[in-house]
Amino acid sequence: MLVEFRVENFRSLREEQVLSLVASKDKTLQDTHTVSTGLKAAPRVLRSAVIYGANASGKSNLIKALQYMRGVVAESAVVIQPGQTFAVQPFRLDAQSAQKPTAFEVTFIIDGVRYQYGFSMTPQRIVSEHLLVYKAFKPQRWYVRRYDAQTGKDVYDFGPGLKGPKNLWEGATRPNALFLSMAVQLNSEALRPVFDWFVNRLVIFNEHAQLSPQISIQMLQQAEGRRQICDFLSAADISIADIDLVTRKVQGKAVHFDLVAGKAEVRNEEVEEHQLRFHHITEHGRAIFDMMEESSGTRILLFLAGTMLDILRKGLTLVIDELDTSLHTLLVRELVRLFHRPDINTGDAQLIFTTHDTSLLDAPDLFRRDQIWFVEKDRDQASKLVSLSEFSPRKNEALERGYLMGRYGGIPFLNPTLGLHH
Repeated sequence: MLVEFRVENFRSLREEQVLSLVASKDKTLQDTHTVSTGLKAAPRVLRSAVIYGANASGKSNLIKALQYMRGVVAESAVVIQPGQTFAVQPFRLDAQSAQKPTAFEVTFIIDGVRYQYGFSMTPQRIVSEHLLVYKAFKPQRWYVRRYDAQTGKDVYDFGPGLKGPKNLWEGATRPNALFLSMAVQLNSEALRPVFDWFVNRLVIFNEHAQLSPQISIQMLQQAEGRRQICDFLSAADISIADIDLVTRKVQGKAVHFDLVAGKAEVRNEEVEEHQLRFHHITEHGRAIFDMMEESSGTRILLFLAGTMLDILRKGLTLVIDELDTSLHTLLVRELVRLFHRPDINTGDAQLIFTTHDTSLLDAPDLFRRDQIWFVEKDRDQASKLVSLSEFSPRKNEALERGYLMGRYGGIPFLNPTLGLHH
């Protein structure tokens, strides 16, 4: 479970911004919208969070920052080559920030243990890296790494909590690789859960990582998977009783890359084509529709269904940029509610998403105050992330109206003469 994400000097996020999923002491919707952790520092964690902001306010950059951090963890040991630079983008609208490192830190919980992991970097190298592990209330410092500019070397400080051939891992870690990633590559069992949380337990969808229908199609090929997807769609208030999947082989084209020769070759070969038929049943009759006769919202929800069921079952953290792009507002509400249902969300999965859909703010019992966040830009074009809780709204305050009036920030200020003059 994600507890907190911090980022500094990444794109429009100049000063350190903190997205916290630690639940406040407010008892409202506590049993459904929060999870007990058993930890003193963060007794309850939120099951979901929503982030609002005008276009170009920086809310997508927050998602990209977490995605970039995940990418460095996953790839710095195996994909990045010696001497290769990172395509990290600091805040560029002031000369000072453009020269400073970019910093990321994530706090998360695995099996009741809290981990606090972070690093800072320039395009050339990792400048610092640290891991704290809270096996008890006091943290164990497993390691701290920092770059000493005078000697041009990395200095490591290891704590007794980290077991294994630390000197071997240190010696293998290049300036442009994370110690965490390299140690796991060299079979560190102690650090593997931290690495795995980023790679396998954090799922991010945005323009750079699109949703794939593959998991849903695999599930539809088995009777139990088909039943689960139909149940999921009916839980989201879509009246589909059954789905037929017909798979056939057709002639198609496949592109094969020869990396050594640097050539691409297009070959004719058989590929699988999937045809879906949807059985709708209402009080007044039944009908069968093919894929193209369904709404785009239903199609997207079907593709989401397999992924969502997998996430809810495994208790993963799902982060989506602009969830409302192709989904009707009522579908978005039902999707959020699935994460708030302990009978369905048995693995304590989390959903974090950005949206422009302000009607969600006043949807009955959809969010607690501490689940709602706003992003806006200041005069320097730097993005600020603020929780609704900081504005202390009254219990029955009309949040959508307050937001659209600019009470909490996060909305565009339009020039009233815009478009009136040529």
